[in-house]
Amino acid sequence: KVLILAGIIDRQDVRPGLPMVRRMREAIQKEEKQKEANEKNRQKSIKEEEKERRDLVLKSALGNENKGFALLQKMGYKSGQALGRSGEGIVEPIPLNIKTGLSGLGHEELKKRKAEEKLENYRQKLHMKKQANEQAADQFRIRFKNKQEERKMEGDLRKSQRACQQLDTQKDIDVPKETWYWLEPGEEDKKDEEDKEDECTSSDLSVSEKLHTLTAYLREQHFYCIWCGTTYE
Repeated sequence: KVLILAGIIDRQDVRPGLPMVRRMREAIQKEEKQKEANEKNRQKSIKEEEKERRDLVLKSALGNENKGFALLQKMGYKSGQALGRSGEGIVEPIPLNIKTGLSGLGHEELKKRKAEEKLENYRQKLHMKKQANEQAADQFRIRFKNKQEERKMEGDLRKSQRACQQLDTQKDIDVPKETWYWLEPGEEDKKDEEDKEDECTSSDLSVSEKLHTLTAYLREQHFYCIWCGTTYE
């Protein structure tokens, strides 16, 4: 509102409401002057007075009345010169760290150390959580891969059983060498392989062992490879 009113007056607006605008500007100026007067008349606290005196002393340079500075001058020191015989020392005095709080000595360092420890613990938790998520993802991928490989081997085994039954039948073999060499009647028509109890897993042998044994039988007896789909001479 102040900026708007000031802009109106700077453009020398001559509209009928101008006297009211001037009265408002005068009221604002009067309020600002009153705030400045209150700030000047306000009694400063002891801490504020101590801080002002301390800042004034720290900003002022050391004079000849200072005993330490007088001793340095007697040894050849000049104002603005670095300390040391060859001038390799400091130029400015060591700054003062004024303690104004009510806490004991070392409290700030303790708070800083605890904050750093808390931050470090938080980072470690994040790191452990990230590692756990990565391990869980890896285990899931491994299980999924193993399950896919197992399903593939089961499919190859059924293919081998189907081929074995067909080739044995062509050679007038009525009984398979092992019961699980052939598919059970009606098993070929089952489409849902996950919901059924597969006959090839009911033996003591694993799926990979059965597949290895049956493919070896097909190669030796019938010269047949299920992956090539060909009977060789």
